[in-house]
Amino acid sequence: MEPAPILPRAVPRTERPQSVLFMCGQNSVRSPLAATLAKHLFGRSLYVGSAGVMKGEVDPFVAAVLDEIGLENRRHRPQTLEELEENEGLGFDLVITLSPDAHHRALELTRTNAIAIEYWPTPDPTLAIGNREQQLDAYRAVRDELEMRIRARFRAR
Repeated sequence: MEPAPILPRAVPRTERPQSVLFMCGQNSVRSPLAATLAKHLFGRSLYVGSAGVMKGEVDPFVAAVLDEIGLENRRHRPQTLEELEENEGLGFDLVITLSPDAHHRALELTRTNAIAIEYWPTPDPTLAIGNREQQLDAYRAVRDELEMRIRARFRAR
């Protein structure tokens, strides 16, 4: 009889995880924003990844709102959860989902992985209408909300 595989333990909400995966629908707006912010705020003390349910396209408004605060993510290429699993594996302590479809997909991971899941419902700024400045305002609002939540969730405990 083979020994049972050792799975990583799920991280209780009161502990700071060592690795986090941000997930959204297409890995083109919300999850890359969150990943870039988390990497900037916590450096190497927190391993950060991002993925989507489906593969989207690079969104230039994301680069614009990150540039406004002195950050960049020009090397980001949208990837699906399956591509991430194939390239890096899914050895994350925590998955933070930012959209309903990502949350449902992440919950499926808990069947075979000891991963904690948190759902942070986050508006999709691509749905904003109006002129360029009004659309950028929607992206800025998402960026600022994510930064506030990331700071609160991952501060030293």
